[in-house]
Amino acid sequence: MNILLLGSGGREHALAWKIAQSTHVENLFIAPGNGGTDNMPLATGGASENVAIKADDFEALKAFCVKNAVDMVVVGPENPLVKGIYDDFSNDPCTKGISVIGPSKAGAVLEGSKDFAKQFMQRHNIPTARYETFDGEHLEEGLKFLETLEAPYVLKADGLCAGKGVLILPTLEEAKKELKEMLGGMFGNASSRVVIEEYMSGIECSVFVLTDGTHYKILPEAKDYKRIGEGDTGLNTGGMGSVTPVPFATKEWMKKVEDRIIRPTVEGLAADGIDYKGFIFFGLINRTNVQGSRVESRESRDMGQPAEPYVIEYNCRMGDPETESVMLRLKSDLVDLLEGVAEGNLDERTIEFDERAAVCIMLVSGGYPEAYQKGYDISLPHTPSQGGGDTILFHSGTIQAPLPMGEGSGERLLTNGGRVIAVSSYGKDKEEALARSFAVAQQIDFQDKYFRRDIGMDI
Repeated sequence: MNILLLGSGGREHALAWKIAQSTHVENLFIAPGNGGTDNMPLATGGASENVAIKADDFEALKAFCVKNAVDMVVVGPENPLVKGIYDDFSNDPCTKGISVIGPSKAGAVLEGSKDFAKQFMQRHNIPTARYETFDGEHLEEGLKFLETLEAPYVLKADGLCAGKGVLILPTLEEAKKELKEMLGGMFGNASSRVVIEEYMSGIECSVFVLTDGTHYKILPEAKDYKRIGEGDTGLNTGGMGSVTPVPFATKEWMKKVEDRIIRPTVEGLAADGIDYKGFIFFGLINRTNVQGSRVESRESRDMGQPAEPYVIEYNCRMGDPETESVMLRLKSDLVDLLEGVAEGNLDERTIEFDERAAVCIMLVSGGYPEAYQKGYDISLPHTPSQGGGDTILFHSGTIQAPLPMGEGSGERLLTNGGRVIAVSSYGKDKEEALARSFAVAQQIDFQDKYFRRDIGMDI
């Protein structure tokens, strides 16, 4: 089988690493890929190959697929899905026979519109926070709705904002000020409408599902860390690290998640006539302030009363940096599962997990998530980066470039983004895995390197 994987981040490197282990794969192409995804060894011989095509250039991608007899397209990032790559391939006679792993454009609206997602959850009785949505013409109504809520206040841009369109404000005054700025264009068209919702307290958790539209398989869960600063302080980022398994995601808690959230979501998509074949990301919270329940405070939680799973958001693809730890714990052949999605018989496929813990520590460029420099040389330790060892390096914002003139032939590795390298490790438990990742993170060198040293310490 020939596979084309779309994307250029750490998530795509982790997916490529797992796909490359499959005996089903003859050729693996990554468009556009990064400094770590090119020339990865395949289990069947040969190596992966980066392709200089943007992940949302549908015409160029279709031409490449036809020329290279691609059988399956695996979509990593959200933009191609929201723009309708599934529909575009399906409606073109030249590419309609190619399997696209990812939802239709209608399905991707689950991530592309916060308001759509909230309406979907309300329609299918899926637990989520109370909310209202407002546009610029209804600013006054939005300001009055804020007055009905208790601090802190949650404002979400309706559209895609690369993970940065959510504001949590401590005071009503700040919330009103930010609402005006968001509706005034803070995030461009993405915040032309803003979802205001009640704040939910608790610990967050990411749960991932692979579905063929009827059946589903639940992947290992993970907890990610969004804030740039230790102690979950500072600006939101694309993600600073992740840990799996999550201690509170017990069999009992996950049964609640499946019965109340996962199954109603998959069945709801089918009932709404939405074609959805791919990954679903459930951004959940183990909520401790459920109104009207026994669980209304930290004190009640400390007394042993159970918290409840609620949905914060949906994504229509795998998360980043969760994928960089989740893929380590997936023992099954990922391509076999993806074939089950394409063929509609996912229920006949087997999914197995590695019982070890896995973690990811993200190394980022100084200044991220605001202004930062690119093009710094990266020095890597002698650590296996393509498999086999207890620590694996997944590249995110890296690029291979020719050596300077006079230094011979070959290439050097340079920084090319805010998030640069994910240091992922196995361990018999979370503590051992973290110790391994932190040790390797210290050995990697590039100018202005930064990483959080408290990943996984709160669970």
